[in-house]
Amino acid sequence: MRVFLTGGTGLIGARLIRRLIARGDSVTVLSRQANAWERVGQDVETVVGDPTVAGDWQAKVAEHDAVVNLAGTNLFAKRWNDAVKADIRESRLKSTAHVVEAMAKGGPKILVNGSAIGYYGPRDADELNENSAPGTDFMAKVCVEWEDAARAAEAHGIRVTMIRTGIVHDPRGGALQTLMLPFKLGLGGPVGMALNPADWGKQFWSWIHYADEVGILLLALDHPEATGPINATAPKPVTNKQFAKEFGRALGRPAFAPAPAMALRLLLGEVAEVITTGQRVHPAKALALGYQFQFPELGPALADLLKK
Repeated sequence: MRVFLTGGTGLIGARLIRRLIARGDSVTVLSRQANAWERVGQDVETVVGDPTVAGDWQAKVAEHDAVVNLAGTNLFAKRWNDAVKADIRESRLKSTAHVVEAMAKGGPKILVNGSAIGYYGPRDADELNENSAPGTDFMAKVCVEWEDAARAAEAHGIRVTMIRTGIVHDPRGGALQTLMLPFKLGLGGPVGMALNPADWGKQFWSWIHYADEVGILLLALDHPEATGPINATAPKPVTNKQFAKEFGRALGRPAFAPAPAMALRLLLGEVAEVITTGQRVHPAKALALGYQFQFPELGPALADLLKK
């Protein structure tokens, strides 16, 4: 399969590329830097361009069988203000619109597009699947628009799948790397959002090991019935309190020091809501399509990640 990829220099994009190359696929990466993959020695073609801007790169899309669009500004890169939130939204919507525009001119018949479980908004302990209603907060609205932009490709006979990704655990970055230092110092613990500290950490964190995140992306590429949204989360989500306990155990450190939501909001701003709230998401569609998780439970997943 010939795959055109945006967001290929990100954490998951880079891992996906390695899996594609290992199984014999050819990959073209859209990047703002001409040598984005040369420096790691991968046999990958790089096309220089910005996915948020229409350009010559779009003509290259027609040479491929499928497109994986993972482009989008990092949610945690900067403290949120109106400008940052606009960039978070526009980086996703513009990239997707330009990818669909290129695909509409012929070539690829498969689009695997990024999304997130933020689609569901902050929820309590209700179990959510791909048929659950969207939320109404900022990230939920962004995800709804993002998915709508991707669905526009269906009018051109393209099979479209949106990957609603949860909290990806990867030793090279993301949430796990961010949490590593405070937990190693014995300062890790449940995140508080309720008035009563005894209730802190009850929000669900729907997580996934990076290997299963890549596995579900490959499922979306390969399976002809993989259409619409697919939740990329492990089948056994945990509460924030359970995560803290498991992570502390894996590191051999105590994990009881709570972090008040108000303090996190002062430190991080509005993006703290992503940490202090949560969703209990079930990967119903991935399981129905026959995907077998390598790491369905958090304990073994953390043990594997910390070995690396």
